[in-house]
Amino acid sequence: MKASNKAGQPFRRSSASSPRLPQVVHAAVVLASIAAASVALVACGDKSHAQGAGPAGGPPPAAVSVMAVAATNLAMNYEYVGQTAGSRDVEVRARVSGILLKRNFTEGGNVKKGQSLYSLDPAPFQAALNRADADVASAEAKLAQATRTLARLKPLWEARAVSQREYDDAASAEQVARADLKGAQARRAEAALNLAWTRVESPLSGAVGRSQVSEGTLVAGPSTLLTTLTQTDPVKVRFGIADTDQMKWRSEVAAGQLKLPPNEAFTVEVKLADGSVYPRKGKLLFSDTRVSGNTGTVEAEAEVPNPDGVLMPGQFVRVRLSGATRPQAITVPTRAVLEGPQGRFVYTVADNKAMPKPVQVGDQIGDQWVITQGLNAGDAVIVDGMARIFFPGAPVQIAQAPAPGASAPAGPGASAPAPKTASK
Repeated sequence: MKASNKAGQPFRRSSASSPRLPQVVHAAVVLASIAAASVALVACGDKSHAQGAGPAGGPPPAAVSVMAVAATNLAMNYEYVGQTAGSRDVEVRARVSGILLKRNFTEGGNVKKGQSLYSLDPAPFQAALNRADADVASAEAKLAQATRTLARLKPLWEARAVSQREYDDAASAEQVARADLKGAQARRAEAALNLAWTRVESPLSGAVGRSQVSEGTLVAGPSTLLTTLTQTDPVKVRFGIADTDQMKWRSEVAAGQLKLPPNEAFTVEVKLADGSVYPRKGKLLFSDTRVSGNTGTVEAEAEVPNPDGVLMPGQFVRVRLSGATRPQAITVPTRAVLEGPQGRFVYTVADNKAMPKPVQVGDQIGDQWVITQGLNAGDAVIVDGMARIFFPGAPVQIAQAPAPGASAPAGPGASAPAPKTASK
């Protein structure tokens, strides 16, 4: 039995009422989401303004650390590549010819001055000395005879008992005998020297090289090289100073930017190949007045004490010259100097804004640049946080108040090192 209304017509279900209900629910959810997002945006905007956002809703000021630059007297060091050499190199040669009997040293070892290095056969020279002794004895006897004859004739000549000629002959014979004795004595001294020279001695203390001859060799006097000897205390260090460096020194000294030690008497330090620094310091002996056409350098030579023999001739070392100073020099960390289309510049803080300032740099000393032009003592230079500066004049926030000669930390737990003096 079908249901019907008051008019007697049966009831019908509406086919459109069922699908429209979900659409209405979906629209209500979308409107609610939009409203919630609007509320969130308003809240975020209020929060950013409360935290100090830039004008017109821009980014907040960049947090940077700065340092107040200071002018100080800066010690300057200059390093060059050098090579060690003996202070004296000697070729050892025999003064006489003879058969080499014995070598009296260890090759490559150290010897003392006066130590015997070689022994030649002394027999022929001993025989020559004996013969010279006999000649001296004969000359002495002849002189004694001539002296007695002259003494006997003198009173007779005074008494006119002998002729003048006889007396003159006796006087001449005495003089000739005296001269012959002197000649014999000279030949004996020469023979004694030749005998002594069969013992070839070291002329100085130092390191002896390889022997060029062996036992039994006929040594032809000075024409035969026996060995070489090098004095290693002190040692010399030879190096070249670039001509451009010397020109730069002269211009900076004239401008008052550099002060060299008196008479350019630099103190010399030697750095070995393993990076260690030799403990004893030397002095600069001289620098040449000519520039090498091959290397463009001026040859210089230093002398360094070497009592322990640590430095050996022929070593390549690094030579550090110290003693020069830069009066009232300004330095900044290398990371603070940036490169732009117009050259190098740094950011300084003025009215809480990052303002670029062109600078000219000189020597790089460790992690510091020497600023020759562009900065004055007391300028606040940004040393950290430059990556957050997107345009000149951008607002910045100093993480810590500037301190003379030291940089302020960029944030909690971070710090920037203060400038320090280091070698070039």
